[in-house]
Amino acid sequence: MLVFSNLAIRRGGRQLFSGINLSIHAQQKVGLTGANGTGKSSLFALMMGQLDADEGAFSMPPDWVTAHVKQETPQTSISALDYTLQGDREYSELQAQMEIATDEQLATLHARLDAIDGYTAPARAAILLQGLGFSDTTIQQPVSQFSGGWRMRLNLAQALMCRSDLLLLDEPTNHLDLDAVIWLQNWLAAYQGTLMLISHDREFLDGAVTHIASIEHEKITLYTGNYSAFENIRAQQLAQQQSAYMKQQREISHMQNFVDRFRAKATKAKQAQSRLKALERMQTIAPAHVDSPFTLSFFTPEVLPERLLMARQVRLGYGGTPVIEEFKLDLSPGDRLGLIGPNGAGKSTLIKYLSGDLAAMKEDVWRAKDLKIGYFAQHQLEQLDAGRSALEHLQAMDRKAAEQSLRNYLGGFGFTGERVSDVIAPFSGGEKARLALALIIYQKPNLLLLDEPTNHLDLEMRHALTVALQEFAGAMVIVSHDRHLLKTVTDRLVMVSHSRAEDYEGDLDDYAKWIQERKRVQEQVGKVPCTASSPADGAVTLLSRKERRREEAEKRRQLQPVRNTIKALEQKLDQLAEKKRLLQQQLGTVELYQESNKQRLKAALQEQQELDKALQKVEQQWLEATEALELAESTFATH
Repeated sequence: MLVFSNLAIRRGGRQLFSGINLSIHAQQKVGLTGANGTGKSSLFALMMGQLDADEGAFSMPPDWVTAHVKQETPQTSISALDYTLQGDREYSELQAQMEIATDEQLATLHARLDAIDGYTAPARAAILLQGLGFSDTTIQQPVSQFSGGWRMRLNLAQALMCRSDLLLLDEPTNHLDLDAVIWLQNWLAAYQGTLMLISHDREFLDGAVTHIASIEHEKITLYTGNYSAFENIRAQQLAQQQSAYMKQQREISHMQNFVDRFRAKATKAKQAQSRLKALERMQTIAPAHVDSPFTLSFFTPEVLPERLLMARQVRLGYGGTPVIEEFKLDLSPGDRLGLIGPNGAGKSTLIKYLSGDLAAMKEDVWRAKDLKIGYFAQHQLEQLDAGRSALEHLQAMDRKAAEQSLRNYLGGFGFTGERVSDVIAPFSGGEKARLALALIIYQKPNLLLLDEPTNHLDLEMRHALTVALQEFAGAMVIVSHDRHLLKTVTDRLVMVSHSRAEDYEGDLDDYAKWIQERKRVQEQVGKVPCTASSPADGAVTLLSRKERRREEAEKRRQLQPVRNTIKALEQKLDQLAEKKRLLQQQLGTVELYQESNKQRLKAALQEQQELDKALQKVEQQWLEATEALELAESTFATH
C-alpha cells in the first residue's frame, strides 16, 4: 500500500501539507482533488521520487512498478506503435537482448517473452493507440511527425502500456476529445493496479475512481466513493454553517428557475429528460461550491436579433478537400448546441467556419447585421499579450471604464489584489484560460463559440462557468470533452461524423454506450491490424491488403442476416400499412355507423387497435435492426 506518515511539504517557503497521515491500499482508485496550487502535482512528484518530504515519510512496496505520463516527447523517427511499446520496459529489454543473443540464449528469452504475454504486446499497443484516437495509418507514422497534443497522447499510451502496479495520471484528458475520454474512463475502470488521478472532469472521475482524496487547508482527507458521493458529503458538511446554507438556497433557487424555463421550452423528450436530471443534480452540487472564489455572469447582449444565422448547402474543407459535406444550420437566441463526434471529423472546422476564421468551399448563408460573436479556442491563449497584465488587457478593450469596476469584474474570475496587475507571461494555463473567457464575456456577444473551454480549468471554475452559461441569453455552440458541461448547458447535440453534421437524437449517455460498443466490436472483429509473424524473430507485420479484403468480405457476409431481417420487416410494415389503409376506408363509410352494423363497427375498431399495436411492435423491431446494422457498418467504415 501507499503510506503517508506525518507528512509535510513546503514549496518556495509556502506550506502545502502538514501532519498528513494517509494509507491507500492496493487496487484502490483515488481521485486527487483540490484548488490549483494546493499541492496535487507536488504529491505526485513525491511519489515519483522527484521531491523529498520536509517532514515525515512516504513509503510504497519496493517491488512496485510506477507508471506516469512524461511531459516531454523525444524527437525520434520510430513509429507511434514502437514508441508505445517502449512503455512495457521488460518487453523492450527482452527485444533488445534477443537482437544480440546467441542461439542458446534465444530459447530462454522466448520463454520469458511468452511468460509476460509479449507476443500480444504489439496488438495491445495498437488497441491503446486506437482507443486514444490514432488510426491504422497514423500508428505507423514517426513520432516526430505528430503535433504537441498528439505527442501527449503518445506519452499517455506509453504509460498505459506499462504493466504497472501504480499509475499516476495528472489531467490525462486535457489533450483528448470526448470519444477518447470515454474510452480512457472505461480502460481505467478495468485497470488492475492502484490509480492516483488528478482531474477536473467530474464525469470522468465518477466513472474511473473509487475514492476521493481532497486537499483543503493543508490537509488531505480520504473519502470512499466517486466524486459525486464526495460532493454530497461535503455539501452536507458545509450546509451546517448558516451563512453557507443561505448562499446554497440562493444558488438552488437560481438553478430551479432555469430548470423551469428549460422544461417549458424542451422539444426533445429524451434529451430534455437527460438535461433535467443533470440540472436537478446541480442542486446537490451547488452547496459543495459555496466557497468558490469565482462569481461569473454573462452580460445581457446589447442586441438580440430574432435570428442570428441561417446557413444552407454549406461545404467545408481545406485545400480543396471537403471535411464536411453539405449541411444546414439555423441559430437563434436561446439555441444551445453541443458538437460531438470522433476526433478529426470536423467539429473544430465547423466552429472556425461559424467564427469567420474559415471560408466555406460552398455556402448559402445569411447572418444578422447585429451578430456579435464571442469565440474561445485554445490558440487564443497564445494570442494574449504576455507583457501585459489582466487589467491592461481589459483596459485596452474599454478605455472609458473606471479601474475599480474592471478590478471588480476580474475578481469574479479569480484575479484579485496584485495578481490583477501582474504581467501574464508566467501565468498558468488555467489563469490564461480564465482571462481569455473574461475578455470574451466582457464584449457582450450574442453568439458564443466555445472550443474546449474547460481545458486547464479546475472544478470550481468549471462549476462557475456552467452556472453562468445556463443564464446566457444568446446562442451557443460548444465542443467539449467535459460531459457534465455538455449535459447541463446544451439542449441539442449535433453529430459530426463521416463528412456529415446532423442532429443526434440520443443523449450523451447513449453516445457513451455507442462508443463503448463500437470499440468492443472493433476489437472483436480484428480492427487491430498487428499480428506477430512467428516466435522465431518476434517481428510484427501488418495483414496484407488481400487478407483484409477477405476478412472484410466475411464480416459483411455476416451482416446479411440482419439485412434480410430488415427487408422482411419492411415488407411486413407495408402489409400492415395496407391493411390499415383499407380499414380506415371502411371506418370512413356512413353505413358502418348504423345501428344494424353495431357488431361490425365494434369488430372494425378492435381490428384497428390490434393493427396499431402490431405496427408499433414491427416498427420498434425495424428500428432496433437498422440501428444494429448502422453500428456494424460504421465500424467497417472506420476500418
